[in-house]
Amino acid sequence: MRKVFFSYLFLFFTLSGVSVHAQKYIILNSGFDATNVPPVPDYALKETWAALPDKEDAADKIPLNSKLKDGQKDARVDVFFLHPTIYTYAPKNQYLWNADVHDEELNTMVDNSTILNQATAFNGSGRVYAPRYRQAHYYSFLTKNADDKKQALDLAYTDVKSAFEYYLQHWNQGRPIIIASHSQGTVLAKRLLKEFFDGKPLQKQLVEAYLIGIATAPDTFDKIKPSQSAEETGGFVSWNTFARDFIPPYYNDGLDKAICTNPLSWKLNEDFVSKKENRGGVGLKFTFVKEAADAQVHEGILWINKPYVRGRAFLRTKIWHRADINLFWMNIRENVALRTERYFNQQ
Repeated sequence: MRKVFFSYLFLFFTLSGVSVHAQKYIILNSGFDATNVPPVPDYALKETWAALPDKEDAADKIPLNSKLKDGQKDARVDVFFLHPTIYTYAPKNQYLWNADVHDEELNTMVDNSTILNQATAFNGSGRVYAPRYRQAHYYSFLTKNADDKKQALDLAYTDVKSAFEYYLQHWNQGRPIIIASHSQGTVLAKRLLKEFFDGKPLQKQLVEAYLIGIATAPDTFDKIKPSQSAEETGGFVSWNTFARDFIPPYYNDGLDKAICTNPLSWKLNEDFVSKKENRGGVGLKFTFVKEAADAQVHEGILWINKPYVRGRAFLRTKIWHRADINLFWMNIRENVALRTERYFNQQ
C-alpha cells in the first residue's frame, strides 16, 4: 500500500511534458551552431509523426477505467497537436540545442508522456496529427543569450511549418482544424497561427486553438480573439496552472498580461469553480481520475487547490505546468466536442 501511495504522488510530478521552469537544469556550454544541427525531417515518412490517424500510436489510447472511445475514425475535424519540451537532459550526441527526430529514446519519451497524456484529450472528436520536430532543448527557455534561444526555436519552427504544409497538401482536404499545443508547442503554434490563419483564408477552417502552458496575450493575433465562453469557435483559449496564492518569479515576463481561460467554465472571469465541475483528469498509468481539481483565474494565471487525489496532503509543488492538460483532460475533451458541433451548426 505504501508503494502504491507514493507512486500516486509521483504521478503528479511526472505528468505529461516537462516544465521549462525547472529549478535544476542542464546548461549548454556552447552556443548555437547552425552548421551542427540534426537532419531535416521528411514528413512524407510516417516515422516523422508521433501521431497520425491511419497508424497505431499513443494518441489512439483512452484512459483505463473509462468508458470512452477513440473517435478518430468518424471524426469530422482534424487536430494538429504540437507537443511540449521533452528534450531536457544532457545531450547524448553532437547535437546540442535541438533534438534529432530519429532519436528513438527521445521519441519513446514523447510518445509515453505528452502524446499519451495530452494529445489523447482530442481523439474523441478529431483526427490527431502530431509531428515530431527538432524541438529546442529546454535550456533555450532559460539561457540569457537571446540569439541562441531564437535560433533554436526558429529551427524547431521550420519543422512545424514544414509538417503543417505537408498536412495541408496531402491530408486536410478542406476539413476544419483545431490547433492544440502545450509549452514549447504553444510557442510554435502561435507562430503557425499568425502565418497561416490570422486574417487569412484558412482562418475560416479554424474551429479553435488550445494554446496551453505558455503566456499568450489577448492581442497576440489581429483577427483571432480570445474565446469567452465554452461554445465560441474560431478563437483561442489558454491557461497556466499554479498552486493557489502562488505567484511565480517569472510572473512579470508575460503571465501578468496573459489571457487565462478557466478550463472548468471556459470563461475569462475570476469566479471560483469547484472540483464538482471537473469531469475528470488522467493520472497514474493513464487512469481516469474523477474531480481531479478545482480552478480559479487570478490576474492572468490559473490557481488550483491541491489536486483531489490520494495523498494530496503531501503534495508540495507550486508550479503545475506539467499537469496543465492532465488535470482538466475530460473537460477539454468535452469542450472540443461542443465547439466542433457549434462550428458545423454555424456553417
